[in-house]
This record gives sequence, structure tokens and C-alpha cells, in this order.
Amino acid sequence: MKTYHVAIVGATGAVGTELLRLLEVREFPVASLRLLASERSAGRTLPFRGQSLVVERLDANAFENVDIAFFSAGASRSREFAPLAVRAGALVIDNSSAFRMDPAVPLVVPEINPEDICLHKGIIANPNCSTIIMLMALAPLRKLAPIHRVVVSTYQAASGAGAQAMAELIEQTGDVLREKPIVPRVFPYPIAFNLFCHNTKIDETGYNEEERKMIFESRKILHDPHLKVTATCVRVPVVRAHSESINVEFAPGTRPSLEEARKALETFPGVALVDNREANHFPMPIEASGRDEVLVGRLRYDLSNENAIDLFVSGDQILKGAALNAIQIAERWIKEGSKHA
Repeated sequence: MKTYHVAIVGATGAVGTELLRLLEVREFPVASLRLLASERSAGRTLPFRGQSLVVERLDANAFENVDIAFFSAGASRSREFAPLAVRAGALVIDNSSAFRMDPAVPLVVPEINPEDICLHKGIIANPNCSTIIMLMALAPLRKLAPIHRVVVSTYQAASGAGAQAMAELIEQTGDVLREKPIVPRVFPYPIAFNLFCHNTKIDETGYNEEERKMIFESRKILHDPHLKVTATCVRVPVVRAHSESINVEFAPGTRPSLEEARKALETFPGVALVDNREANHFPMPIEASGRDEVLVGRLRYDLSNENAIDLFVSGDQILKGAALNAIQIAERWIKEGSKHA
């Protein structure tokens, strides 16, 4: 089996450490592994396959002889260093927002649009976590009938803001229970026992960046520029795994039956149907955390719209929402023969 020289940019962050774990547990064909991070993290060691690997400082010369570079260090780092990695001969799989809406860069969820991988010119973008989790539920339904409109509300965990945000939620929870004052550092407001509008910039339309990502990335991945999507994104006091309430409106007269929808979801790779009305058991972030699959359930007809179905989903933001999707892109690229456009 051919093996590959791999680099992880942002190796010490929440997604970077998950990438490292997944490379090991999925037995990715690694010939060598280079861990890259900021100067502040350089010198740390991380375990991989029984060894301790030293984290190196990210610089312009870090990608020599690298075949695949996973980037998860923010958009500014990606814009600066991804082109350098490509020029050095690496395939870049980028987890930031830097290239997602670039027409020349494929935006890929392997279960949904794997054919786009071969269109790359050195960079493949990993979609936003909330977009991935939503589309894993929509893609099988879209095979049953054309989707006309999507209304989604998200319940986004602290994990979406990184390891420090998760630690802040845990710390604040203890502070509240001990009746100590709360001093937010990562988030703009207290996250323990609270929820608030997603902490990204709001534009003149009133939508924040996370909501716009869900709208425009969905259209690009599904190759449907006219898909109607409206989103409301909210931070909630959950450590890990995002949840979403989704209303799916189909083209008039085409709404599938609930049984058809359940069967489509049950058989779709990467989805687990959790839809037990008798036990009132539906997707929960506590059960989605640590799982590769996106949990989908709470299927019911929209009583206010004869063309729509309601559902609820939960998915691990760090796994399928980020690191796992990136690894799956690389695995698919290898399977297709490492094709370059």
C-alpha cells in the first residue's frame, strides 16, 4: 500500500488533536507525520502510534516533501500558508472559511459530492460544521424529492469555538454552582446556563456569519444556487456536538412519506436514525458526542405545510463537523488515485 507524508497545521487545537487520533485509529497510510503550530505551542509533544512527536513551528519551509496537509489553524493562517503548501506539492485539506466560497476550490462532504474532489487545484475546503451536519440529513431526503426551502435553527456547542471555549463552559458551570461571579473570556457573554446569538459578525441583512455560511455553502455543495435556506444560529451550554431543528419543504405535491424518509435516512452512509416515539428518544448531543454518525430523528409531518417535514439532528462538531470529514476527503482522494485537476 502506498503511504503518504502528512502534516497537520494547528496540531495542538481541538480539531488538530482529533485529526491526529483519527489518523491512528483509521489506520491512515502515514509514511511520516509533521505536527505544526504557532511558536507558542512549538516544542510540545503529542503521542502517535506509540511515539512522541514534537510539534514544530509553522513557517514557509514546513511543507517540504509533504503529500497531504490538513489545515485547522484559522482562516488567516490558511490564506498565508496553504498556497505555500500547494507550491511545495502538497494537497491541502482546509478546515477554515478561507477558501470555501472560492469558485476554484471544491467544497466537499464525501457522502454527498465526492465527485468534486477531482476538481481541485491543490486545495479542497472542508465545509462549516453546522452545514455538514444539516446536509447529512438533507442529502438522503433530497434523493426522494426536490427540496424547495429549508428553515434551520441551530443549538451549537462550545466545541465549535475550540478547546478554550469548552474549558470556559465547564469552568463557568462550576462558578455558577458555587455562586462565584462569571467573567467571560472566550465568549462575549456567559455560556453556562445561558444561550445567545452565535458569536460571529452580523451584517446589514441581520444575519450573522454562521448563518450565511449555512446558506451559501449548502448551495455550493448541493450544486443548487437557487436553494432557499434561512438559518438562526445559537450558542448553547453544551460542551460538544451541535444540534439542529430543521424544517424541509419539498416541491409542491412531492413530499415523501415518513416511512420513505426513515428508510432513506437509515440507509445513508454516515447517518444513524434515532426516532423512537414510544420512548420519546430522539437525537441528543450527549449521545452524538464521540460518534462518527450524524443522529437524525423526530421525523414528523409539518401540520402547517402539506409539503414539509420536520426533523431534529445532532452531530459531533469536532468529528463529522470537522476532523472526520477532512480525513474522509483524504481517504476518498487516495481511493480515486490521488487525481489532480
